[in-house]
Amino acid sequence: MIDIKLIRENPDLVKENIKKKFQDEKLVLVDEVKKLDEEYRLLRTKADELRSRRNSISKQIGSLMSQGKKDEAEKVKEEVKQIGEEIEKCELEEPRLEEEIKNRMLVIPNIIDDSVPIGKDDSENVELQQFGTKKKYDFEIPYHTDIMEALDGIDLDSARKTSGNGFYYLTGDIARLHSAILAYARDFMVNKGFTYCIPPFMIRSEVVTGVMSFKEMENMMYKIEGEDLYLIGTSEHSMIGRFIDTINDEAKLPLTLTSYSPCFRKEVGAHGIEERGVYRIHQFEKQEMIVICKPEESMDWYEKMWNYSVELFLSLNIPVSTLECCSGDLADLKVKSCDIEAWSPRQEKYFEVCSCSNLGEAQSRRLKIRVKGENGNYLPHTLNNTVVAPPRMLIAFFENNYNQDGSIDIPEVLQPYMGGQKKIVKK
Repeated sequence: MIDIKLIRENPDLVKENIKKKFQDEKLVLVDEVKKLDEEYRLLRTKADELRSRRNSISKQIGSLMSQGKKDEAEKVKEEVKQIGEEIEKCELEEPRLEEEIKNRMLVIPNIIDDSVPIGKDDSENVELQQFGTKKKYDFEIPYHTDIMEALDGIDLDSARKTSGNGFYYLTGDIARLHSAILAYARDFMVNKGFTYCIPPFMIRSEVVTGVMSFKEMENMMYKIEGEDLYLIGTSEHSMIGRFIDTINDEAKLPLTLTSYSPCFRKEVGAHGIEERGVYRIHQFEKQEMIVICKPEESMDWYEKMWNYSVELFLSLNIPVSTLECCSGDLADLKVKSCDIEAWSPRQEKYFEVCSCSNLGEAQSRRLKIRVKGENGNYLPHTLNNTVVAPPRMLIAFFENNYNQDGSIDIPEVLQPYMGGQKKIVKK
């Protein structure tokens, strides 16, 4: 959510930003907010003036009574009563206007960074750089679920019976590998100075609307029936929500946190759920990184965070590329974002495995996260990035560590988490 001062002082800037995001239907919201805000401030001024007048003339009542001027005192009492009724009307109108303004502000997109490329959708995202060496295979690499099934590592048929499409059973060495990657990712981030956390896996609606846009919420979140609780789609939601309505000591910034959680997603939209495969699913596990920092430091942290992902994937023998998200592909709260994509030798193309985002002060403003600085309180910037999210990333892992005999090499960094095992082989 942007600062309403921008709409008061520079509405054209806000409108131009909306146009850059190809959301022209939202242009009218800027004028509506400006008008409602003017009404709200006039109402507040009127209420304050009425309170001041009521206080002033109320003092006359005692003086008039002591002078025996009962009739005049009664007239003043009646006037005080009428003023009180006017104040009550104002106090009833204020929250209505506040709500009208808030509802519109929540869907006006954040101001994107000047460096973001302008484009209508993800087809206009811009590749920045490729990292790692792509292995050349002189044999065909099977589909990822075929690899996993050959290693007795996945059972999709049983999962469809118990839960439907978009779910899976992982078993044996593949399940162990899944956990090993998460443990390695956890320690990788701890060694970067991040504090490890396990957050709540359900959050209240006020946190949901504080961390994401309505469109994202509708397409992603599962609601718990009969309760004000949602299953998290990523641990970022509850990790940022942890700081709701807090004033934090500037000396403790930056807050650098890495969190594990299961993630639950409807995956509503054009892509849909795969009937066979683990690329787009309803349930998965993830290691996340979150940073809360001073505004002037957020772009430096943004660069560090996506570089951590590149470093981690290269240590697992997986080449990656970085893809800058264009303006039209940015979620409304984001200032700047890039995807880290892993190389698929089977498909001979990259696919998304991480997403790094700088959200500026949008989440802080929505959740009332403040920092106490030398010159008063201010809103910090928040950032998030996927460290690793199996089982999707296992697709790239298998393909880049696959051998012609069907075995999978285990990179050296993972071997301690697999009990020293160097390969996964057919039983």
